[in-house]
Amino acid sequence: MTEPLARRLFAEGLGTAFLLAAVIGSGVMGLNLSGGNLALALLGNTLPTGAILVVLILIFGPLSGAHFNPAVTLAFAARGEFRWRDVTPYIAAQLIGAVLGVLAAHLMFELPLWQLSLKTRTGAGQWFAEFIATFGLLLTIFGCVRAPSAAPYAVGLYITAAYWFTASTSFANPAVTIARAFSDTFAGIAPVSVAAFVLAQLAGTALGVIVARQLWPARERA
Repeated sequence: MTEPLARRLFAEGLGTAFLLAAVIGSGVMGLNLSGGNLALALLGNTLPTGAILVVLILIFGPLSGAHFNPAVTLAFAARGEFRWRDVTPYIAAQLIGAVLGVLAAHLMFELPLWQLSLKTRTGAGQWFAEFIATFGLLLTIFGCVRAPSAAPYAVGLYITAAYWFTASTSFANPAVTIARAFSDTFAGIAPVSVAAFVLAQLAGTALGVIVARQLWPARERA
């Protein structure tokens, strides 16, 4: 990438912050307006998340690649399409941005700023769901090699769908998972549940890289 690293890191942090503000904020709004109907609350959480992903990738893609996700950053590095020396700064920017996005959502809805979620998300089904969700996200991204302009819409639609076909509601992102532990709201996850989710996501990332290498070799992107 030709953009200076500092500019790319700012884009990654800002984009991830907006993503988490949308995830947490829409979860709060959806639950507030659903009248106790959890299906409506989840729908209210799903649509804004998928929509904001399209917008954020269109905005920040030309600057930083719009990863907003340590799994994506690691996957691009593993394919030789991203410099390993930039991986740690990218992940740090994503994590900081994610937490700031959660805090921004709390401020908007006048909730306590610092929280820890009490919502336990555990079990083999949810762990496997995170594995599948992340694997599918990587296939979606690398599957757009020949049509990169479609990537923002493909990613947004994939996450929208995966909210509903995975038992975990498709976190598929270690930074998102960690940040959501700091919000005791509809979209939160208890800190005790985070490690297993992240491990499942990293496993899905590894398989995604292996399969994508067979289907869409990195040299085709070049």
